[in-house]
Amino acid sequence: MSEQPLLQVHNLKTYFYTEDGVMPSVDGVDFDLHEGETLAIVGESGCGKSVTSLSIMGLVQCPPGKIEAGEILYHGKDLLKISKKEMRSIRGNEISMIFQEPMTSLNPLLTIGYQLTEGLRRHHGMSKAEAHATAVSYLEKVGIANAEERMKQFPFQLSGGLRQRIMIAMMMSLQPRLLIADEPTTALDVTIQKQVLLLLNRLKQDMKTGILFITHDLGVVAQIADRVIVLYSGSKVEEGATRQIFENPLHPYTNGLIAAVPNVDSDEFEIRPIPGTFPSLTEEIGGCRFHPRCPYATERCRQEVPQALEYEPGHFVACHKVEEENK
Repeated sequence: MSEQPLLQVHNLKTYFYTEDGVMPSVDGVDFDLHEGETLAIVGESGCGKSVTSLSIMGLVQCPPGKIEAGEILYHGKDLLKISKKEMRSIRGNEISMIFQEPMTSLNPLLTIGYQLTEGLRRHHGMSKAEAHATAVSYLEKVGIANAEERMKQFPFQLSGGLRQRIMIAMMMSLQPRLLIADEPTTALDVTIQKQVLLLLNRLKQDMKTGILFITHDLGVVAQIADRVIVLYSGSKVEEGATRQIFENPLHPYTNGLIAAVPNVDSDEFEIRPIPGTFPSLTEEIGGCRFHPRCPYATERCRQEVPQALEYEPGHFVACHKVEEENK
C-alpha cells in the first residue's frame, strides 16, 4: 500500500433541496483510500453511501442535489474544481463505477458486445479484434456461459443478475486506478458472488486498484474489505480496519448492525433488529443523530454532536459514551 492516498475526501457535504426541506445526505464525511486497498462503506439505506460515490464521480443531479462543501482529491487533484471535460476524461478511464442497478448504465439500444468493447478501444487503444477477445474473456471470468452469444444480445434480453455481471466485467476490463462498486453483488447468487469478490481482489492485487466498496452486507465486507467506514444519517460514526470493526465494534450503531446479522450456525437462530426507525434527513435532530435509537443516550447525546476520537491506532469513533468511558 502506498503512503500517498489515491483518493482523499475531506468534509464532503452533499445536500438535496426538496419541497420538504433540505436533506443533508452526506454531511461532513472524511476518508482516505490508498492504492491496492479496499475500503467498505456500510450502513442502512439512506445513510449516504451511494450519494458519496455519486459525489466522487461528479454524477449528483443538480438540481435538486448540490455539493455544498468539501474536497475530493484524486492523486492530489480536486475533482470538484476541474472542468467537465477533464472529469469526463478521468471518469470511465481512471475512475470507474459499478452501479447498483445496471440498467441505469447499459444502453438498451446497443448490444452488449458494442458496450463492452467501446471503452476498451477508446481508453486502451485496442483493435476491434483485441477488444472483442478481451471482452469475451472478462464475461467468462464473471461466470457468464456462452459469452460469444451474449455479446450479440441487448440488455433487455438478459436477467438482472446477468446484466449486473456484465457491468462488473465491463468496469474490471478497463483496469481502472479507482473502482467504485455500489452494492455490486446484491443481485447475484452466492456462488457467483464469491467468484466476483475473488476477481475484485485479484484486480486490487495485480493492478493496485483502489476499491471503494459500498454495501449493507457485512458478510461481504468481511470477505473483501481492508478497512470499514460506518455511516449513519449522512455522518461517519466509526472507521477502522475490518478486524477492529468486527472484533471490537465501539459505536452502538455498529454493534447494532453486527447484532442484526443472523448466525445460521447457532441453534438459537434469531434476528435482532436495531430498535426504532431511520430518521428522515429533513428531520431536525439535535446532538448525535443516532440518539433516538440508542439505548445509552444521555442528555449530552441529545444536545451535543460527538467528535471523532482515535480509540486505538487507526480506529476512530464518534460517540460520547466511548469518550467518557476512556477518559
